[in-house]
Amino acid sequence: MKFPSESLVLQALQSTLHRLSPHHPQYPLILQKLRSKEAGIAGEKRVQDIFRKTIFPIENRVFHDLSLQTSTTFQMDSIFLTEAFATIFEVKNIAGNLSFKEHPPQLIREKATGEIDSFESPASQVTRYVELFQEWLEQRDIQLPIFGVVVLAYPKQIVKEPPKTCKVIFPNLIPSYIKSIKPFPHKIDLHTLDALATDLLSSHKEYIPKPICESYSIPKEDIQPGVRCLACGFIGMLKIPRSWHCPHCLTNDASAHISTVKDWFLIIGRNMSNRECRAFLQLEEDRYSAMRLLKSMNLPSSGTFRDRTYQYNFFNSI
Repeated sequence: MKFPSESLVLQALQSTLHRLSPHHPQYPLILQKLRSKEAGIAGEKRVQDIFRKTIFPIENRVFHDLSLQTSTTFQMDSIFLTEAFATIFEVKNIAGNLSFKEHPPQLIREKATGEIDSFESPASQVTRYVELFQEWLEQRDIQLPIFGVVVLAYPKQIVKEPPKTCKVIFPNLIPSYIKSIKPFPHKIDLHTLDALATDLLSSHKEYIPKPICESYSIPKEDIQPGVRCLACGFIGMLKIPRSWHCPHCLTNDASAHISTVKDWFLIIGRNMSNRECRAFLQLEEDRYSAMRLLKSMNLPSSGTFRDRTYQYNFFNSI
């Protein structure tokens, strides 16, 4: 069973709110995106818990937050894989009265206040993922029936008009839905299932979001620089020999710069120069301290000594 790591999008939004003035014109939008992302992750975890706790009567492999590449990149919230069939689950946490429209494909949400919003149809999303996963399997000469299901994370979501192209269920109905699928002859054997599971994991493409400043047109000058204290949240820790000192809560933290450097790559850009590091960590003109800190993090780099820039590998722990 493959479980997702913490979302980089979530980390980027959280880090941005720490460093953006509440009065900034983009602050409400970033806050809204964060709340939406948190709700989505909470819904996906409910589904993951169902799979974790359920013993199914058939041999299976389960994957969550799996991103693959065929003619395009696509990401599946959860996939249940067997020797006979596969089922893709698209999880949504959108409160209100929901109507699935077909022409054009849309999800219409009516709030208790009467406010109406529209979203991309989860039914058309999961149908597209079924087609793309079928394409991915065919590239490996594997033919499997694939089903697509929309999962509404909470019962507070009321379906006024269901989609015509796929089922909509709540998380607690996942086991009974899978058990209700009519028996299919095995298309692959257990050895091939294991090989396919290994191939899926090795083919997984970790998603790295664009820096927040680029995605939301925020000038980098609007982002508050300074080393953030993880103990109290104060931004502006002071460099002392072999450590950083927080004048707010008096914490000393030798590795406080690490999360701040990561903030740069999540919020501002994919590359960081020594000059940019000094400015963001507020090291003034201490070029060699910045260089030592960056080298101690074993960051990939490119360029010669004076024009060297550093990159960040989000999937290797520092």
